[in-house]
Amino acid sequence: MSTSRVTDTATSIAADVRAGRRTAVEEVAGSLERIAERDNEIEAFQVVRRERALAEAAAVDARADRGDLPLAGVPVAIKDNVPVAGEPMRVGSAATDAAPQSADHTIVARIRAAGGVVVGLTRVPELCVYGATDSVYGVTRNPWNLGRTPGGSSGGSAAAVASGMVPIAHGNDGMGSVRIPAACTGLVGIKPGVGVVPAELGETDWYGLSENGALATTVDDAALLLSVMAADPSLAVVEPPEQRLRVALSFRPPVAGVTLDPSFAAAAESAAAILRSAGHDVRRAEPVSITDSAGNAAAIAGLVRWFAGTAADADAVADPSALEPRVRRHARLGRWVRNTPLMGQRLRDSWIEHANAFFAEYDVLVTPALARPPIESRRWSDGGWGITMLSNIRYAPYAAPWNVAQLPAIVVPMGVHPDSGTPVAAQIVTRRGGESLLLGIAAAIEAARPWRRVAPAYA
Repeated sequence: MSTSRVTDTATSIAADVRAGRRTAVEEVAGSLERIAERDNEIEAFQVVRRERALAEAAAVDARADRGDLPLAGVPVAIKDNVPVAGEPMRVGSAATDAAPQSADHTIVARIRAAGGVVVGLTRVPELCVYGATDSVYGVTRNPWNLGRTPGGSSGGSAAAVASGMVPIAHGNDGMGSVRIPAACTGLVGIKPGVGVVPAELGETDWYGLSENGALATTVDDAALLLSVMAADPSLAVVEPPEQRLRVALSFRPPVAGVTLDPSFAAAAESAAAILRSAGHDVRRAEPVSITDSAGNAAAIAGLVRWFAGTAADADAVADPSALEPRVRRHARLGRWVRNTPLMGQRLRDSWIEHANAFFAEYDVLVTPALARPPIESRRWSDGGWGITMLSNIRYAPYAAPWNVAQLPAIVVPMGVHPDSGTPVAAQIVTRRGGESLLLGIAAAIEAARPWRRVAPAYA
């Protein structure tokens, strides 16, 4: 029987394996046991690598450099849209090639080199397009409330962590796909800025929107995984900011017609209040307005790249006729817009210039992470493109502008919604190169207001 516990963090597991107090095989066996017990109702995993993971764990235990490995023996889940050698990469679609991948993605290779063990690949919506994780392979459910989605597109990774099946997971974020699932499931989720972690996602990285990021139950664990994927050990050193920060607090949704749930407004206010009590200067300020040219530029530049990136990915699948109708429609729009001036740099550059000016005046921005609780966990693909788009935008509008601006952003849990029983969360954004600052701020919030690390039913 494994000695690993659900409450163990990646940081503590790695420390124990490095010191010889526990073994990688024990840790991976414990993770696989929890997957076998829990995943039938959650459906977080597309592939579980039981025999291969145990063999790779034994190899970690035998490594001469085990005492130096940052992720020694840590079970890790990988989102099923990056290559893992020897496993198929289905990207949530029957249209993709079922052949095993020949080589690891750069970030997978780095995780393995650091001593992490890939226990499985996690589910995504088809081609990672939407903000709820359902596909031909099944419906992934939120461990906090099985009737709600864990978000998307990194919903499988988030559900795996929030249910205690793994301590950390890889995700990626093109329109909020790390931060939205983190907010839905009570995790820390960080999207780095451009160039910090190799992207290499799909055919185009959704034309520069997408970045690989980390999902974890603690700030230290998120920092550890990010540091490994970035090959930058300094990111693992988390320290609360010493300087007095200029903090902007904004509640305004960046999309017309979206209403903000009071519990998510309170989450942002609570995060800002913690920073205020720590001596930082907090002021109301609005970086995005749906009525000004910069806000319009952010929205249009994001949408056209989302559509066009989907088109490029859809054009590359093995059997395009097997794609969901809603994804085919998304791709048709993408084929149209990529041949228009809307795909030029002018609109995106306008928003980047506006965002950079905002972060010259403020060090960080605090917003709600979502506008309302997660939508239902069901086969949204059966409802068509329009209802999917409307439901996604209404509940999760706050993330996408920062993909367009290519800036780092993090989500931290701030409590539980009184009606849905799912977490509420705040988002924090900063200027380029500010990943360490975000992690330090998140650590200060975690220290001031600790959160439940795993959904109650799985603790």
